[in-house]
Amino acid sequence: MFGADKGKADRLDGKGLSIGIVQARWNDGITSALAQACKGELARLGVEPKDIDHVLVPGALEIPVALQAMAEKNRYDALVALGCVIRGETYHFELVANESAAGVTRVSLDYQLPVANVILTTENLEQAVARQTEKGVDAARVVVEMANLMEQIG
Repeated sequence: MFGADKGKADRLDGKGLSIGIVQARWNDGITSALAQACKGELARLGVEPKDIDHVLVPGALEIPVALQAMAEKNRYDALVALGCVIRGETYHFELVANESAAGVTRVSLDYQLPVANVILTTENLEQAVARQTEKGVDAARVVVEMANLMEQIG
């Protein structure tokens, strides 16, 4: 939920982490803002720019296959999915929102690799704009926290 109490992570240290980011070009103004906020927060958390690989795909449905290709490289501690699907007048919104989310989750589970799913699904452009910075920052925090947790559990 937007503005929800997210609690506080025990450890948000990104030093030495390798992060992959897959960004959809569809709704580029939103997804580029998400990417900028995410990369800015990763830097604040100690992730070196050289340790961030950032690729672009056409839309949200293409994100999972790019995540899968990155996961297969076995060199990332966590991945980030960035996209934006805005409701239209057809069923296409539900299809893209549901299938992209399922694909992102499948990659995470199949590879036991944290993936922050920040494919925004909004009713309109105004909702997307209102969330683009906060959710980009959230993505960075999620992957750093989860990468550290997976190392601890491992």
